[in-house]
Amino acid sequence: MPRDNKTALIQKIAKQAFTTFKDCRSANSGDGNVVSDKFNELISLVTSVRAKDLKIVPPKNKPSSGAAGPQSPPVTYMHICETEVFSMGVFLLKAGTSIPLHDHPGMNGMLKVLYGRVNVRCFDKLESSLTVPPCFDPPLAPLQMAAVWRSVLRSVAEYSENSGPCLLTPVRDNLHQIDAVDGPAAFLDILAPPYNPDDGRDCHYYKVLQSATDPVTGAKVDQEQLGEKKEKENEGWLLEIPQPEDFWCGGEPYPGPVVAI
Repeated sequence: MPRDNKTALIQKIAKQAFTTFKDCRSANSGDGNVVSDKFNELISLVTSVRAKDLKIVPPKNKPSSGAAGPQSPPVTYMHICETEVFSMGVFLLKAGTSIPLHDHPGMNGMLKVLYGRVNVRCFDKLESSLTVPPCFDPPLAPLQMAAVWRSVLRSVAEYSENSGPCLLTPVRDNLHQIDAVDGPAAFLDILAPPYNPDDGRDCHYYKVLQSATDPVTGAKVDQEQLGEKKEKENEGWLLEIPQPEDFWCGGEPYPGPVVAI
């Protein structure tokens, strides 16, 4: 319809995100209970968004620019909108910077690159069947052992503006690290529900640990065992840590169309 054609794409995305997640109680319902047809429509809209739709101009990539300077935040955030149902904004990463490994407790999420490229490593926590974690290299202090989580590396993938969104749910790909690849990058970020420490949704940071007791075997295995072996190879341990000192997020104004929910 003509009227719909005049609606900004980011407004359509916001409306669809609200419709998709408004009945979702992800903190208490396992996979977030997202209705598939509404979710697929949201994915379709998000896939089509580009930097120009938000009036964001990619910076000139200077080869000598490198990582952010000591007085400049490595990452900045443009706030677009937030309700009790979802939040939406844009993260901008300078060349050579990263958003450290972090979680999204009880939350669904979408990450859609607007310019540049990012590498995303996704993890999940596992229920530990081991009463005592292995030894680590370097060793951990006794108090740190209480903040160790068994985990699995789910995926490692690179995304560009031509890629579909990277998705996360309360139970799948819930922890991720995001690295800018070969220059600056920016991505649209949708989280449902938003972070809220008072409601049990605080952001926690993690470090991948290196076990000092990784098993080595020369025994022959069949295909089924190979599959299990590969899955086991992706399992490891994470240490919950304070926000890294070299990471902080600044703010900058959002230049795109106003969004109303």
